[in-house]
Amino acid sequence: MREHSQLELERKLLRRYDLAEVQQVLQKLRQQGLQSDARFAEQYVQFRRNKGYGPLRIRPELVERGIARDLIAAWLDAGQDWHAVMLDVAERKFGRHPPADRKELAKRGRFLSSRGFPSWMISEYLFD
Repeated sequence: MREHSQLELERKLLRRYDLAEVQQVLQKLRQQGLQSDARFAEQYVQFRRNKGYGPLRIRPELVERGIARDLIAAWLDAGQDWHAVMLDVAERKFGRHPPADRKELAKRGRFLSSRGFPSWMISEYLFD
């Protein structure tokens, strides 16, 4: 079963049930340990990282799903080697050879930026 954030569950349940019922059900799920935004955040970060996305792309996705900013910060910073993730993504997309010209350099920069990697990290990759 796929994990859902509390906000996602609430949105889905409110389509069919009234607010009081939804809140009661969500409270029971939390008490039983069946719904946890912390567990959701951990799994979501891992899933998106494994798909090759960086922290600048994942952060707003978690905010949109109603995850608290402190949980987001904790899981995005928790032992993540974003530089290694970015290098792996770049190698899979472009291979190991260096960019041939400025056009190729710009193309790589745009791609990595769209994947959510910080500009300072992309600059290190492109110019080192």
